[in-house]
Amino acid sequence: MTAPALSALAAARALHDPVMLQEVLTVMEPALAGVILDGTFGAGGYASALLDAGAARVIALDRDPEAVARGREWAPAYEGRLEIVEGRFGDLDRLIEEPLAGVVLDIGVSSMQIDEARRGFSFQKDGPLDMRMGGAGPSAADLVNDAPEAELADIFFLYGEERGARRLARAIARARADAPITGTLALATLIERNAPRPKPGRPHAATRVFQALRIAVNDELGELARGLSAAEARLAPGGVLAVVTFHSLEDRIVKRFLRIRGGAAPGVSRHAPEAKAHPPGFEIITRKALEPSAEEIARNPRARSARLRAARRTGAPAARVESAALGLPRIRAAGGDG
Repeated sequence: MTAPALSALAAARALHDPVMLQEVLTVMEPALAGVILDGTFGAGGYASALLDAGAARVIALDRDPEAVARGREWAPAYEGRLEIVEGRFGDLDRLIEEPLAGVVLDIGVSSMQIDEARRGFSFQKDGPLDMRMGGAGPSAADLVNDAPEAELADIFFLYGEERGARRLARAIARARADAPITGTLALATLIERNAPRPKPGRPHAATRVFQALRIAVNDELGELARGLSAAEARLAPGGVLAVVTFHSLEDRIVKRFLRIRGGAAPGVSRHAPEAKAHPPGFEIITRKALEPSAEEIARNPRARSARLRAARRTGAPAARVESAALGLPRIRAAGGDG
């Protein structure tokens, strides 16, 4: 181990507190003897914890080139047991050729991306309205200024579950007719002026709109659906899948996927004939989603909405599940970074 790598590892750990880490380590324990894929590397919290717990080898994926570059600074601390690959987890079955003993997915935006104003994810810091995880393709500003008003309303409602979607989309359309909306605080202020004042203890008025824009720009729900099927294709029999989600849209997709590929009774999803035609690809480990402890939420408020679902791969052939069966909103993502 080199001193610079150890120093970089310590700095990475100081930046990020992995959500539901102990629960993830518990469900992934049977996979430690094999190769584990951390499909959402971020600051490397899960990857380093799995290696510290004795994982033989971890392959880490991230679409964010900055996260990949930071991780490669401290990867030598694990003396060849950590490999970091730039790419989307939805493509993991094409990027990774070897059978996997485990796949861990932590869905959504990383703490580092939120905390860096220049990335444009946060309405609490002034920065360019960007939100691209991979840094390429249309940005949130492009979407806000160019998408039709009706499409913006659909995005806010379907991706952000924002009840005032039409009113806010109308306000944005009026404002952008005078001048482009290019900054995070400018958009947040516009939303505050046109949304009901949140009740005490409720999230900021811009929370749902910013969530919706981020999901649309990065096609996060489509990526999740592809990633679940890709994980099934690459996991070896007995391999473990663990997915941590942060809002109801994500959790619903994971729940439906595992019910369908876990052998749900016919009729659970009328859109999913494959649930009847193919033998189960998974055995469910968590019959009900696990939630963070009160102690963790007190320590890390960002964990409060987290849910963990896990399943074990059977020996049955993988079978792709159509997005309609998973409940993906029926609108076209207007962004995407590649």
